[in-house]
Amino acid sequence: MTTTGPVPALADRAAACADRLRAADRVLLASHIDADGLTSAAIATAALSRAGIPVETVFKKQLDAAEIESIAAREYDTVLFTDFGSGQLDVISEHVAAGDFEAIIADHHQPSDPDDCHPDAVVATDGYADFETHLNPLLEGINGASELSGAGAAYVLARALSTGETDNRDLAALAVVGAVGDMQAVGGELVGANAGLVEEGIAADVLEEGTDLSLYGKQTRPLPKLLEYATEVPIPGISNDQAGATRFLEGLGLDLKADGGRSSDERPASGGARSASAGNWRTWADLSDDERQTVASGLVQRAVERGVPADKIETLIGTTYTLTAEPRGTELRDASEFSTLLNATARYERADVGLAVCLGERDAPLERARTLLSNHRRNLSEGLTLVKERGVTPAGTVQWFDAGDAIRETIVGIVAGMALGTDGVDSDKPIIAFASTDEDETKVSSRATGPLVGRGVDLSVVMRDAAQSVGGDGGGHDIAAGATIPAGEESAFIEAADEIISDQLS
Repeated sequence: MTTTGPVPALADRAAACADRLRAADRVLLASHIDADGLTSAAIATAALSRAGIPVETVFKKQLDAAEIESIAAREYDTVLFTDFGSGQLDVISEHVAAGDFEAIIADHHQPSDPDDCHPDAVVATDGYADFETHLNPLLEGINGASELSGAGAAYVLARALSTGETDNRDLAALAVVGAVGDMQAVGGELVGANAGLVEEGIAADVLEEGTDLSLYGKQTRPLPKLLEYATEVPIPGISNDQAGATRFLEGLGLDLKADGGRSSDERPASGGARSASAGNWRTWADLSDDERQTVASGLVQRAVERGVPADKIETLIGTTYTLTAEPRGTELRDASEFSTLLNATARYERADVGLAVCLGERDAPLERARTLLSNHRRNLSEGLTLVKERGVTPAGTVQWFDAGDAIRETIVGIVAGMALGTDGVDSDKPIIAFASTDEDETKVSSRATGPLVGRGVDLSVVMRDAAQSVGGDGGGHDIAAGATIPAGEESAFIEAADEIISDQLS
């Protein structure tokens, strides 16, 4: 089945990758552990299975030389890398040149420098290491940080793998979950090549795009908790104030209980699955259109009265992505909540659970994912509290904190992003977080803001160059990136990062 696919600029690359995969007797699929990596793996796994290609899927929290060596030792002739691989072509190319395996990569991270790779395995494309079966938006001038995620690249590949029986468009919903989980919503909306994926999901009747209140938890959180936890746009008397949020909703004449009751002394649970909520509190998903309009208008009016800046108020309303095949009132219905659920699995060594949910398994895998999500939320809350208590240390153009072993290395980047812009944390400086690992290494995570990126900050370069200057390595995106460095080199790393960012901003 031939098609230009959802991203025409990548059609030839996708076709080459699909042809190579069809020629394989079996495929080892290796993917990253975040929401984008999980959805990438699920999309590719489903597409390969539908095409009758045997596939085994493994997950890696980082793709370093040792992990690539372990993949080579699996004695698969064909290895598909999703949501990573481009930035590790220096090592992968050595194995390809040695005949250890053939590589297919569907990724969106910055590829290696061709000078660092084996010349028999790669060529140069606009300064990036490239080869025939390399599917990466950056190679065609598409921004991999804001226009196409790893899941998007995997979806383009899945469409190229379409058979006469299925066109794989139903997988577009997972691609959108991956993009949202990878923070690719620009101004709250998916743009560029991602917009094409949204269109295909809508056409396949698996996705709806709408305009709604842009608060997290609309499907599952009891209404008072939805507003209490809506701290992205702090509204005095509502945000971080359960009683205030409840009074606000009651003042609008809303029934807060599904049985028509207002409220009581019973405190609503913090959210999660509907079945896990206390009592029968209504959620945003339970409200009628008129009730939603009443709440949204009331929130805007309250924000104006309490002096919330106009640009902040505007962000209360945004674009939402709904997975129409999923039950109303569950985490799987909303792209943002779905991505958070996935982050709560693989980051706690249960990628198998996240993959199973993505592939349509419910019951036990979904309940296990919900349990992990509850634990994940608690850890994020405790991590953010820790940062607030310890504070961050300014260092020229950056600010940093060292979590040690108090915050898991797999979630310290999420905590850093949550902390950026809160009280005592300057949103006008990138934030760098350190966390201890089980080995004699330190995990580094960094986050920036859209305005900082617009001024020239590129954290992928910062993480790579600063890490390499102290004997480590790193990479990622302009707005979010990570690295691994030898333990004890944190101060030298900060000095290097400050110098690089100073140059970027000059």
